[in-house]
Amino acid sequence: MKVLMVVGSPHKEGCVYTALCEVASALNTEGIDTDFFWIGNKPIGGCIGCHGCAKKHQCVFGDKVNEFLSIAGDYDGFVFGTPVHWASAAGAMSAFLDRVFYADFCGGLNSFLLKPAAAVVTARRAGTTVTWDQINKYFGLMQMPIITSRYWNMAFGANPEELKKDREGMQIMRILGKNMAWFLKCKQAGEKAGIALPEQEKIDFTNFIRDDL
Repeated sequence: MKVLMVVGSPHKEGCVYTALCEVASALNTEGIDTDFFWIGNKPIGGCIGCHGCAKKHQCVFGDKVNEFLSIAGDYDGFVFGTPVHWASAAGAMSAFLDRVFYADFCGGLNSFLLKPAAAVVTARRAGTTVTWDQINKYFGLMQMPIITSRYWNMAFGANPEELKKDREGMQIMRILGKNMAWFLKCKQAGEKAGIALPEQEKIDFTNFIRDDL
């Protein structure tokens, strides 16, 4: 089994990477393989709602989003990390996640269905809880079990060296890795015991404003 660690920061090996490394180390100790995916430091545009992904089974824009979608199906779990920018996820990370999950959903890829996911947030000072909530909403919509630690998945520091001094934050990352490993092993055991994934129903979209009433 393997988990993909997504670095949603413009800094390839900054605070987000440092926190994810602590999670990855705990996963590795539990026998779970890990890889890293960096979204890069080039601009990532937001979704334009063209629905082209429904036909192309990928986003119409050929950038890091499609690169990620091409490998996502090979992984059993995901940890998405982001810094806090203006009390929310980094702009590029928000655009990346919008398009990744929308293209997967509309394109019928099912690369994330019932695969565990976790959000990791780093900051110098504040904005971590609202950012953590923001990222978790993607998982809730995509039917991805949300993995938590003994506290909200966040660590503090203005640079990697400071972040490592956040002892509780680093502990939260390690516990998160152990918890995800446990969940993956339980899921694997269930599959081996013949427990199938739940049957999926056709979505019944109901708009707030309706003309049929």
